[in-house]
Amino acid sequence: MDTKQLPNIRIFEKTEEEEKKLILREYRALLRSLKQNLKRGDKPLLRHAFELAAEAHKNTRRKSGEPYILHPLAVARIAVEEIGLGVTSAICALLHDTVEDTELTLDDITREFNVKVSKIIDGLTKISNVIDLKSDTTIQAENFRKILLTLAEDPRVILIKLADRLHNMRTLESMNREKQLKISSETTYIYAPLAHRLGLYEIKSEMEDLALKYTQPEIYAEIQQGLKETKRERTRYINDFIKPLKEELQLQDFNFEIYGRPKAIHSIWNKMRNKQVTFDEVYDIFAIRIILDSPPEREKEDCWKVYSIITNNYHPNPERLRDWISVPKGNGYEALHTTVMGRNGRWVEVQIRTARMNEIAEKGLAAHWKYKEGGTSQESKLDSFLGHLREVLTNPNTDTIDFIQDFKLDLFTEEIYVYTPKGDMRVLPKGATALDFAFDIHTQLGTRCIGAKINHRLAPLSYVLGSGDQVEVITSSKQQPSEEWLQFLITAKAKSGVKNFLKERKRKTAAEGRDILRKKLESLKATLSQYNVKELMQYYKKPSPLDLYYAVAVGNVDISELDNFSVYGDKLNHLSKEVIADTRNLSDSEEHKSKQAKGAELVIFGEQSDKILYTLAQCCQPIPGDDVFGFVTAGEGLKIHRADCPNAARLLANFGHRVVKTKWAKNKEISFLTGVRLTGLDDVGVIQKITNIISGDLKLNMRSISLESKDGVFNGTIMVYVRDREELNLFCARLGALEGINKIERLDSPDGQ
Repeated sequence: MDTKQLPNIRIFEKTEEEEKKLILREYRALLRSLKQNLKRGDKPLLRHAFELAAEAHKNTRRKSGEPYILHPLAVARIAVEEIGLGVTSAICALLHDTVEDTELTLDDITREFNVKVSKIIDGLTKISNVIDLKSDTTIQAENFRKILLTLAEDPRVILIKLADRLHNMRTLESMNREKQLKISSETTYIYAPLAHRLGLYEIKSEMEDLALKYTQPEIYAEIQQGLKETKRERTRYINDFIKPLKEELQLQDFNFEIYGRPKAIHSIWNKMRNKQVTFDEVYDIFAIRIILDSPPEREKEDCWKVYSIITNNYHPNPERLRDWISVPKGNGYEALHTTVMGRNGRWVEVQIRTARMNEIAEKGLAAHWKYKEGGTSQESKLDSFLGHLREVLTNPNTDTIDFIQDFKLDLFTEEIYVYTPKGDMRVLPKGATALDFAFDIHTQLGTRCIGAKINHRLAPLSYVLGSGDQVEVITSSKQQPSEEWLQFLITAKAKSGVKNFLKERKRKTAAEGRDILRKKLESLKATLSQYNVKELMQYYKKPSPLDLYYAVAVGNVDISELDNFSVYGDKLNHLSKEVIADTRNLSDSEEHKSKQAKGAELVIFGEQSDKILYTLAQCCQPIPGDDVFGFVTAGEGLKIHRADCPNAARLLANFGHRVVKTKWAKNKEISFLTGVRLTGLDDVGVIQKITNIISGDLKLNMRSISLESKDGVFNGTIMVYVRDREELNLFCARLGALEGINKIERLDSPDGQ
């Protein structure tokens, strides 16, 4: 089904009696899931939470038409069955939306249950209205900040939040297209990386797959179909591959499970995109998993024995051995991974784990707690991660949106293990520098760092560390952070530390600029009001008041230009600056937003489209037929982006309130510049064949063609004008049919990026 066309309809049809039976059935299923964890007195508490939630939500239904109580029941079951949480978490999951959406208050929750339950539910409750919201943030970003802060206090909050998000993603088909895009983008932007960092790999993979299903439905359907068509062949290959391993493992009396499973659709799509290959060219679309039933004292020994059996049967790739048994990942993940050459020249990844390691791999943080035995190294790594998070987010100078972007990059990066002069191990992301290490120890150490000794040899701040390096930080009381540091720092903690220092320094200078600007405005009989500051930010193209005041203080803007403004009352107005009223209605302010017709849709390149100023985003170059959305920028008006734009996830996740529902007019008169990159075998006459298709067959206008040949292979770009995506697809299909053309892909921007 094409998810672009999914209507917002009620698809749940049951009688009242059937609904009651279904709700009771779901509640009993939750009880069965908790059977092993129920202690005396737990069952009545759980029943009370269920009845309280059912009563609070009794008049509410989801977009699908089903009774709302089915959602918290489903979230509770995911928290218990798929994450491994217990009774307290199940109670909180049942009540997680009550304070936000019903008459129940946190005081009611405390009275009916306890402070612990109340605190967790407070962490799960969104910030609905922030009166003094800073200009450089959004309610969405502040909600992310709140979630991350509670992660440091009680990780159950984020685990229940992930269960909530997973169920929302599983039931997204009944939402309208804009909601699907916004929720999917938030999921890939912050929730999937968090699930990854907390070791919930199954949940992370499912979230990414579901997000791809709604953001790029055609790609999702193509890979899903490819997996379906190759299932029989894949099963045969897996069975042949594991047969000799199975026989030898049985001979050596191992108690084990061995099976193959396909990689996640999103993972396959990443490989197709990063390696620029088609689905048929992705060979490692499955992995073999071996799970051993070994006692704790023999786990490591048994895993290496199994590794030896595998490499006796198949040649390993020495570059692809990952030993996370000797040094587990920061989230507690333990396993041996190796990649070996199977028959027909196919690389196959094999993962070796014990049953205990497998539970940690599937249930992440929750299972890790279950198995920890007083102060293990994994626990200290996790505590260190949570401590860093809390330290940065409680700093009032931290820019939330900026931090979330840096933090998100930390979550997916591979880890390295480095040591202090005393031999203590620190876990850092791959690519971390000596300065990142200094900030990892302490922010103050980072701000005063002038260099480091790496393995007893002097090295600069920007030195990139490798696993096993021993690092001694050298400091000076005269040292101060500089903007250049941001060019080579990679950890969120270090970047935040530097940005906060620079911002504080900038703030002191900006205070002088504010006084200068206030005096200038007073001379014009105007005031330094919020309205006037916004006008000046737009005029001088500054993203925040702080940047405006700083620019005034250091002389980067000419405030004598204010003499060209006219003043109405105490409000500024620049005569040469046309601001279209319709565009203003798309601003951040709630007052303006309320004037918009609900569900209003901007039709671009239609008869009425000249009433709103907009431009096509250069980062993705949309053309008619592309799935698009409008985004109101701070200083450049409305921009139209493709739904699969490289920047879409960030914009939709952090600034969903600025998104404008957009569709193309049926206008075949306008042509749009777009381009393709192609690769192929350099053959006589290839350029002539290409130009014949462009000018002769399809009669397209070509702006440029650039081809380079080396060692019998050519690659290059062609920029043409097309009327819509259908015409671009036809153009690509015709080029792809030419003999020798190996690959064609669409360019995102006109400069070939």
